[in-house]
Amino acid sequence: MATTVFIWEGKTRQGVVQKGELSASNKEDVMALLRKQNILPINVTVKPKEYKFAFGSGGPKITDTNIVIFTRQLATMIDAGLPLVQCLDILGSQTENTSLAKVVVQVRTDVEGGATFADALKRHPKVFDNLYSNMVAAGEAGGILDTILQRLASYMEKFAKIKKQIKGAMIYPSVILFVAISVVTLLMVIVVPMLANIFSEAGQALPLPTRIVVAFSNFLKGWGGLSLLIGIIGIVTGLKQWRKTENGLRTQDAIALKIPVMGSLIQRVSVAKFTRTLGTLMTSGVPILEGLSIVAKTAGNKVVEEAIMATRQAVSEGKTLAEPLSKSKVFPPMVVQMISVGEATGALDNMLNKIADFYDDEVDSAVGAMTALLEPMLMIFLGVTVGFVIVAMYMPIFQMGSAVG
Repeated sequence: MATTVFIWEGKTRQGVVQKGELSASNKEDVMALLRKQNILPINVTVKPKEYKFAFGSGGPKITDTNIVIFTRQLATMIDAGLPLVQCLDILGSQTENTSLAKVVVQVRTDVEGGATFADALKRHPKVFDNLYSNMVAAGEAGGILDTILQRLASYMEKFAKIKKQIKGAMIYPSVILFVAISVVTLLMVIVVPMLANIFSEAGQALPLPTRIVVAFSNFLKGWGGLSLLIGIIGIVTGLKQWRKTENGLRTQDAIALKIPVMGSLIQRVSVAKFTRTLGTLMTSGVPILEGLSIVAKTAGNKVVEEAIMATRQAVSEGKTLAEPLSKSKVFPPMVVQMISVGEATGALDNMLNKIADFYDDEVDSAVGAMTALLEPMLMIFLGVTVGFVIVAMYMPIFQMGSAVG
């Protein structure tokens, strides 16, 4: 039977007026659902159809912050004793992000139709990933959905903080690199040709550095500059396409782990994410084999993902978690030893969370080290490049001065 969206208004037992939307077959079903939620219906009408002309993506992007706020609010409402459908109804009408609001309304409709909350979330994988939906499923099964949602929000906040740190650390080096490229391009396209014309009219023999700079300037002014730009775009596009293949993804991720400083940062982020995610899943009651599958999918690095899946296979065969992790050579020995101790003492989930806390600090240190290394390197690059161009163009002037003297 087809359902219709109704707009309702009602009063709670405390006299508080509430509004919202519900999907039902008819008006009587809406009123019955409201009475079950201890809400006295005042007005129930069919929601008028909306005609919108969508341009672009059709709505704002759903960010991690939006999901964290939604999760925190939902956990608070459930902890206060409100029914899940009513919580989703309230959040769907109050959420500022219209894209998320549409998803929440659809989730509420699915739950009203008899689906579990976790199954309703799984129908929106781009918004709620496997980790989110599986933890919600564990919370529903154990009757601790509010606690699970609080853990989810804390988990997401911590990794959002790490992402923000890494992005923030890359802003200054990116600006320096952009300035360096802009200054060199300006010198090569405008300043060098002007000086080259002066030297040509004077009939002065140019030194080797000057000839190199002038030749490169002529290259950029002609078709060479366009060819260079097309070549760079082609290389970047080719690498992206190669990354979409299994071999390309594995090769690039393996190289990334071996890059000085950057590789250490990637490894620490991977360890922090692995231990935090698996520890949160185990604390929430998710079986370890299922937890390892979820963690592998969210690893973010193909080499780490394959190491985790190999570990899962070994655990399914009866081995401990620490043994295959040590053979993978991806996780540091200290991490493997601490996991081994956690397994021996029966407190693996607590040990994983402690490792994650430690590596959160390690990520901070790695980000600081990367920033401290990149900044002087870029400044040296800028100084050497611009300095070479300036000296090369001044050398003929010095020679002309010496000849006149």
